[in-house]
Amino acid sequence: MPLNHRLTAQIPESTSTLKKKFITNLVLIILLNLLIKPLWIFGIDRNVQIIVGHGDFGLYYALLNISFVLNIILDLGITNYNNRNISQNHQLLQKHFSTIVILKFILAVAYGLITFALALILGYSGRELGLLIFLALNQLLISFTLYLRSNIAGMQMHTLNSLVSVLDRALMIVFCAVLIWGRIDGFEFNIEWFVYSQTAAYLITALICFLIVAWKSNFPKLRYDRKFFLVVLRQSAPFALLALLMASYTRMDAIMLEKILRPFGDVQAGIYYNGFRIFDAAYQFALLFAVLLLPMFSKMLKERSCINDLTRLSSLLLFIPMIALAVGSQLFRVEIMDLLYEDHVAESASFFGILMMAFLGMAGTIIFGTLLTANGNLKELNITSAIAVGINLILNLILIPKYYAFGAAISCLVTQFFAGFSQFLISARIFRFTWDPKLFTRVMIYLVAVILMGIGSTWVELSWWIALLGFLGLSMVLAVFLDLISLRAMLLMVRGNGSQRGQEMGE
Repeated sequence: MPLNHRLTAQIPESTSTLKKKFITNLVLIILLNLLIKPLWIFGIDRNVQIIVGHGDFGLYYALLNISFVLNIILDLGITNYNNRNISQNHQLLQKHFSTIVILKFILAVAYGLITFALALILGYSGRELGLLIFLALNQLLISFTLYLRSNIAGMQMHTLNSLVSVLDRALMIVFCAVLIWGRIDGFEFNIEWFVYSQTAAYLITALICFLIVAWKSNFPKLRYDRKFFLVVLRQSAPFALLALLMASYTRMDAIMLEKILRPFGDVQAGIYYNGFRIFDAAYQFALLFAVLLLPMFSKMLKERSCINDLTRLSSLLLFIPMIALAVGSQLFRVEIMDLLYEDHVAESASFFGILMMAFLGMAGTIIFGTLLTANGNLKELNITSAIAVGINLILNLILIPKYYAFGAAISCLVTQFFAGFSQFLISARIFRFTWDPKLFTRVMIYLVAVILMGIGSTWVELSWWIALLGFLGLSMVLAVFLDLISLRAMLLMVRGNGSQRGQEMGE
């Protein structure tokens, strides 16, 4: 039966209040990530690739994606299921935490065995296996941290969750900076030390998150409950399948580059990451929306609140800046790659702009995939994601042998647009989104104007980076002028929610 999304007097927390929370915490989490993530991506990650070379970094990237795709075994959808469940039923935290922790350890053993077996099947040995073992350990720590953070988010402790979300990267920056620029006598930095630094940062973050959740759940005694395990696994199985499919069509490119193009596949994977690095940074930024939206959507749907306003607000806040970023990346692709890298600049630039265009499709999955997940429409999401995997696999098999990394980028573009647009259509049908011709007209005006301004910015006789920054700034001014982004409304929301921020840390 379709949900009735009309607001009623019995709802304990109004839609406007949740919109205030969304804006306030979105501003906080964006500021934190703007402080930390660029330092990590361009200060550490990029320099590591230059120091160790495309070959070693490409091998690391391919192995990382293998460990990432298989990490669904560590979670089996438990994190998303738990986030949605705790958001709607806070009182279940103590009961679930005491048993799910044990279940996570059991899954960790299974993950380790399967990852090691797959590595042997794929022909990895020696140094490659050693790297994969630590990368798998990192995925274990990430998965455990994400589960713990799902409890923090489920209890609507968004401010605390925002602070914890950047802790691992902050620690990695410190550790890697010391190793790279600390001038330690007799020490030579390599890709292994890069991985070890990540392990230390993930371990510290996981321990801190564990202490927070244990405190909120009164540190219950851990329990082995086979029946409860089976119930959780059965209910989280659709979430697990969705996570596996989405990870596959997003991360398959580098793995296939490394395998199909051997013996130079690791170099091509490293070159591909030159362009993928900023795409991945944009994804990490957009993921902040999903982190905030999933518990909010879940809470609103349970209380039968209207989700249309929050969906529109979050969509505009994500899509409008990303349109400008995608256009700017396409027009200044050579200059951006030349700034970041010393070699393979032209090759990287050829597909970097395509990857950034592909991100617009991924943004659709961030907003509408999160909404469908909160509503429990896992069947529809799994069907579209399975089709996306098929599209990605077929296109990679056809394009990679002929066009190398450029072919993988084309495959990414088609796959991401299919996934994002199909999930938008499903959301529009389920939630009966109404057609707003005025909004559509303003978006089209914005799109055309941004493209024209972008082309014009390439003609001005200024340094390219000044032209790019000016173009991005004018694009945001235009968005405000067209009322696609209302700074006044956002400011009023933040001010209206100021009294709640002090309470949220201790909710």
